[in-house]
Amino acid sequence: MNLHHLLKETYAFLPPEKTLADLTEQDAFHRVESGSVQHSIAEIVAHMEFWQSWFLRRCRGESAPMVEKASLGWPAVLPGTWNDLRLRFLNGLEEATALSNQEGVLVRPVDPPIEFPPLAEYTIADALAHVAFHNGHHLGQIITLRQVHGNWPPAAGSWTW
Repeated sequence: MNLHHLLKETYAFLPPEKTLADLTEQDAFHRVESGSVQHSIAEIVAHMEFWQSWFLRRCRGESAPMVEKASLGWPAVLPGTWNDLRLRFLNGLEEATALSNQEGVLVRPVDPPIEFPPLAEYTIADALAHVAFHNGHHLGQIITLRQVHGNWPPAAGSWTW
């Protein structure tokens, strides 16, 4: 499995950097007037960055307990922070990709093991794949929000099929 293609230069969907391209602060914080849509794009990116950073800390061998409830994985996002948030998220993808390219790293278990039983046996590869799939899920939401907001596709274009 080539994790670089799951994390950063995806082929199954538009790469994260392109999905987030051309979003202004206003675009990122815009909310859809619907009871079924709960988050802005900025909040979704903050959520992805939260978990991506958490998994990267665990892959580096840092002991970081999992949050006690799901809502704590959705940090508040303040106006004026969009560009920094977007860059933190994209830099995390760079770190994950670099980690995935290190010789022999992917087969190592996450140590200390993740305290959540379904993830307790994760290797570094498992953790990075988890990040990629989680991000892919939420990037799809971002694309849908961008379509609803009328700012899709990004200037660089999108897949055409």
